[in-house]
Amino acid sequence: MGVKQYDGAPALAQIGMNGSSDDFVEIYPDALNPAACAALIQRFEASGSATRGATGGGVDTTVKNSWDITISAQSQWADAERLLNMTMLEGLKRYLRKYPYTVLAPLWLKMKNANGEMALLDPETLAALPDERLTALARRTFRPGAINIQKYIADQGAYPRWHCELHPQLNDPTCENLHRTLLWTIYLNEGFGEGETEFLYQRRRIVPRTGSLLIAPAAFTHTHRGNVPRGGDKYIATSWVLFQRAEAQLITK
Repeated sequence: MGVKQYDGAPALAQIGMNGSSDDFVEIYPDALNPAACAALIQRFEASGSATRGATGGGVDTTVKNSWDITISAQSQWADAERLLNMTMLEGLKRYLRKYPYTVLAPLWLKMKNANGEMALLDPETLAALPDERLTALARRTFRPGAINIQKYIADQGAYPRWHCELHPQLNDPTCENLHRTLLWTIYLNEGFGEGETEFLYQRRRIVPRTGSLLIAPAAFTHTHRGNVPRGGDKYIATSWVLFQRAEAQLITK
């Protein structure tokens, strides 16, 4: 993973209040083991059910040139969906410990304190929660999006348009897309040139590594694109982390 200058990049790096260059783009190496990644690629190819990748505006290969399978809600892919969502959840918990305001800024969460009283959850307490409590909190406040497995063909496939993942959508009366808060991608293979996930304002190109999990915010601050893989096909599994709907109970006890 490296930082490269490119056309259109801001002149200055983003620097946090503590002087760090944290940019909310997190990479978790070896989140999914190589054998599981290879098995997903094999199943993708054997299924024969891939269709042209679509965006919010429909199918346009000048915008996104990929072959996709949406595995969610398909019984034959249920085991893969569970595996990928569990992998995402492990990364999400690490993300929340580092960036607790991912959930504390938009939601006023309460939890019993040492005196048994309900109190607003603070970042220090969240970051120190036992794993099972943090898992419960994550599941109460967030939900997984539909998972796509995507293939980008060598020397032609890409998602070259700068875009973000948070947008209104026609025929979406419950505004599901506007509930997205994070994006995630698991890279299923490597062994090709380029093919990075490139973030505009962060001036970062994320080099695919088999089994690595990428998590980043879904909004325009993390506008990104997928570059053309050179010399080999690129496979990813990708989705979003969505907020639970407001109708759900958001106080963790």
